[in-house]
Amino acid sequence: MNEENLIGGMTALFLSGTMEFISPLRWFFVLGIILVLADLRFGIEAVRKRKEEIRLSRAVRRTINKIIDYLCWIFVAGAIGMTFGAPFDLPLLPVLVMLVVYGIEINSCFANYFESQGKKARMNIFKFFSKRTEIIEIEEEEKRMRRLVTILLIFFTMILMSVVCTS
Repeated sequence: MNEENLIGGMTALFLSGTMEFISPLRWFFVLGIILVLADLRFGIEAVRKRKEEIRLSRAVRRTINKIIDYLCWIFVAGAIGMTFGAPFDLPLLPVLVMLVVYGIEINSCFANYFESQGKKARMNIFKFFSKRTEIIEIEEEEKRMRRLVTILLIFFTMILMSVVCTS
C-alpha cells in the first residue's frame, strides 16, 4: 500500500509541473488546430479548382506534420516565455512568438482561399503591423472580397486577443 502511495505522489508531483507549463498555452493548441484544419479545407478546395488529383495520404501526412510542428512551436514559445518572459516581466513574449508562427499559417489559409475562389490576390498579415495599411494585394478590385477578408481578419484578431487576455 505504501508503494502505491509513493508512486501516486511522485506521478502527481511530476504532472503538476507539466500542467503548470501547459495550462497557459492551451489556447495556442486550440488556435493551431483551427488554423491547420482551415488550411486543409482551403487547400483541398484549391486543388479541386486546379483540377488536380486529391491525394488523401499526402493531405493527412501534411496536416499531421503541421500539427506536430505547431505543437513544437508552442512548447518553444512556452519555454521562451518561462526563460526570458518571467524574469524580465515580459508576459507577452510567447504570444509574439506564436503571432509570427500563426501569421505564416494565416497567410497560407488566405492564399489557398483566394486560389480556390479563382482570385489573383496575395495577403501578408505582417503588413498589418507595419505603417502600410494595405495588407492584401488584389489584382482584381472587388468590394465583396475586401469585406470578407476584413471580417476574417477581425475574427482572427478577436481569437488572438482572447488568447492574450486569458493567458
